[in-house]
Amino acid sequence: MSETTGATRTFARVIVMVTLLARCATAEPIPPAWGDQGDGTYKNPVLPGDYQNTDVVRVGDDYYYISATKALSPGMAVLHSKDLVNWRHVGHVVPDITVFHARFNHDRMEGDQRGVWAGAIAHHGGKFYVYFTTPDEGLYVSTATDPAGPWAPLTHMMRAPGWDDPCPFWDDDGQPYLVLTQFARDPANGKTYNTHLYKMTADALGLVAESDRIIHQSPGAEASKLFKRGGVYYHFFSHVTPEGRIPMMHRAKEIAGPYETRQLLHVNAKENGEPNQGTLLETPGGQWVFLTHHGRGGWEGRPASLLPVTWAEGWPLVGSVGADGIGNMVWSGRKPIGGFARSAPQTDDEFDGRELAPQWEWYFQPRAGKWSLAERPGFLRLHALKRLAPGNLRKTPNILTQRPLRADGSAATVKLSLDGMADGQTAGLCFLGKASATIGVTQAGGERAFVYIEDAKATAGPALARGTNAAWLRVSWNHAGLATFQASTDGERFTTIGNPFQITSLGSHLGAKLGIYTTNDAADAGHVDVDWFHYSQAVTQREANGGAAWNRPSSARATNVRGR
Repeated sequence: MSETTGATRTFARVIVMVTLLARCATAEPIPPAWGDQGDGTYKNPVLPGDYQNTDVVRVGDDYYYISATKALSPGMAVLHSKDLVNWRHVGHVVPDITVFHARFNHDRMEGDQRGVWAGAIAHHGGKFYVYFTTPDEGLYVSTATDPAGPWAPLTHMMRAPGWDDPCPFWDDDGQPYLVLTQFARDPANGKTYNTHLYKMTADALGLVAESDRIIHQSPGAEASKLFKRGGVYYHFFSHVTPEGRIPMMHRAKEIAGPYETRQLLHVNAKENGEPNQGTLLETPGGQWVFLTHHGRGGWEGRPASLLPVTWAEGWPLVGSVGADGIGNMVWSGRKPIGGFARSAPQTDDEFDGRELAPQWEWYFQPRAGKWSLAERPGFLRLHALKRLAPGNLRKTPNILTQRPLRADGSAATVKLSLDGMADGQTAGLCFLGKASATIGVTQAGGERAFVYIEDAKATAGPALARGTNAAWLRVSWNHAGLATFQASTDGERFTTIGNPFQITSLGSHLGAKLGIYTTNDAADAGHVDVDWFHYSQAVTQREANGGAAWNRPSSARATNVRGR
C-alpha cells in the first residue's frame, strides 16, 4: 500500500468519524420519560413520585397543588405551576405535626400512616384556604395570603375521628359550603361511606352544625370535590369497589340534590394505577383538565397525571372517551398551556440557606436543637441520637427525607464531613420503606468504615484511612425500584457494597422516602455535617420508548372553579 493511499484512507476514516460525531451532536435528544417533552407535549405521569391526594386551585394564571404528607413534617406540601405539567415545591401548611397528637413527636414516632390525610385548597376574597383531616383527630383549616406561607395556626373545625376528603365551595351568593366523607358503620351492611354537606360560617372557618345533610351514601365513596358550571352543581367523588376506585360525577340543579350520576373513567388498576382522586378545573383559555393521583401500593406511592376533559350534554368527559361515553386513561397529550420550559420538583441542595428547602420533610417531628443550618454555615449539621428501638431505622429520630421519582437512571449522592463523629455513630443515606436499606459510615474505637445495612443486617465495607474526614455516599435505582448502594472517599471512584435492594413503599399508599440521617445507639453523641445532596436522572432509550402500562418493569383574582 502506498503512502498516499494510506494517508487517503486515514483521512477518509477521520471524515467518517467527524461525520458520525456531528450526527450524534446534532441528533434529537431522547425525550424525557415523564412530564414535559419539550415539544409542546407531555407524558404521564407529570409527577412520578409520591404526590398523593391531589388537589389544585387556579388563581389567575397560577396553579397551586397540595399533597397529603401523613406523619412527615412539615405537613401538607404545596407546589406551584404555570402550565399544570411542570411543578415546583413552594412550602407546607403545617410546621409542627405534634399539634395533632404527641405520638408524632421524635420521642414516640407512632402512626406513620395517620397524620395529614387528603385535603383541598381554595382561594376566596384574596385568601388561600386549605382544609384537611387527620383520621383520628378530625377536621382542620388554615389560611394564608401567600401559598408559600406563612400559614395561620390551624383551626380545629371538628373534633371527631373517621372523617376524610373535605372540599369547600362558595356559591354565587357568597355562602360557603363544605363537603366531606364520614366512614360510618351500618349494623346491616358493615362499613358505609356517608357524604355530608355543611354550610360554613361566613369566615369559612366553622361548620353550621344544624345544616348537615347527607347527599350520598354507599359502601364506598370518597375524594369529594364540589363546583358549579352553567348554574349546575357538580359533585365529583371516587367510588370505592373491590376492583378499584372509579371516578364518578353527580350533577343537580340544587346543591343538596337530588343528583344524577355518571361514571367518568374506566379503571384497570393493573395498567393505569387507578386514577381517581383529583381536581377538574378550567384554564384561562377555557380548556378543562383533570389532574389526578394514581397508584396501588407501588414503591413510589401515588404519582400524578394530567388528563384532558371535554364537555358534552352538560357532562365532563375525561381522557380518551370510548363509544360508551366513559373515559379511559391517556399517557400523553398536548400541554394545555404553552410557553413554559421543562422543570422538575427541586431535589438538589447545597444547604447554604437559612431554612431547609421546601422539598425536604422530616420523618415524624424532629427533635429541635439537634439539627442546624447555622452551626456550620454551608452545611446541614445532624446530631446523632439514640434510636427508640436499636437497629430499627423506622424508629430513628431526625431522618430528613424527600420523594424519590420512579424513573430509570436515577441517582442520589451526598457528601459528608465526618470530623464530628463519635464512637457508636452511623451516618448514612437511606431508602426508608417497609424494608429499608442504608449506605453509611460507622465509627468504633476511633476507626471509621463504610457499611451497608439492609433492615438490621449489616454488611461491612472498606475501612477509611485514618485522617479521612470526608465521604461520598450514593444510591442509584431504576423504574422497577431496584437500588444499588455505593461509597467513595474521593467522590470519583465508588465501591458497591451489599446486594441490589428492592425499594418498597412505607405502607398503604405511602411511597418510599429517600433520607439522610445519623444515629448512635450508645448515646446521644457525635454529629455529621452534610455538605451537599445531588440528585440526577439519566433518561435511557428503553424508558423513553417504553409503553404506557403502569406495571411495566424496569395575588390575582380568584378563578377557582369551586366558587368565586
